[in-house]
Amino acid sequence: MTTLFPHAHVLNVLSDDHPGIVASVGRAVEQLDGNIDACSETVLEGFFTLIMLVSFPRPIDSQALAEKVKVAGGGDYQVMARQFVPPTGDGGGQTERFVITAFGKDKPGILLGFTGYLAGKDINIVDLFGERKGEDFVLISQVEIPARWDIAMLQADLEEIGRAEGFTVRIQHEDIFVATNQLRLKPC
Repeated sequence: MTTLFPHAHVLNVLSDDHPGIVASVGRAVEQLDGNIDACSETVLEGFFTLIMLVSFPRPIDSQALAEKVKVAGGGDYQVMARQFVPPTGDGGGQTERFVITAFGKDKPGILLGFTGYLAGKDINIVDLFGERKGEDFVLISQVEIPARWDIAMLQADLEEIGRAEGFTVRIQHEDIFVATNQLRLKPC
């Protein structure tokens, strides 16, 4: 990813959830003449977490950035900042993005079973959501699958893991998942 300014940091904020957190973090970045280049935020059972890639026209110390954001939150935020170093190379080869969904009766070890399989195949998880609802557990992951893998073989392996655990598992190319779930915004 190319940032707007040359001096970039990864910023992570954890807090009890309440309105205005993203605004206060954004204000702190703006006061330092910075730009938010990318962000991802989620709330889990009343806890808020935010990760951002922010950049600045001049060098800024990571600790000073973290402190500025913490003060912006009235001292209630846990903040970590570190200098962003863009990845080099192609990350180990060409990949395509897929979405894996799994659902079934919850029991210990479900997440480990699926993520352990993916790690063993050098499949990177770029986004992960899991939630227990009553007796059931749903898992949705966005993954980057190296081009060397046969998707039909991966699907068969994941279905077998699912059957052993009592789970239904699906793997879809990201484009198909997005199209069938209408997740993209249409241009005006």
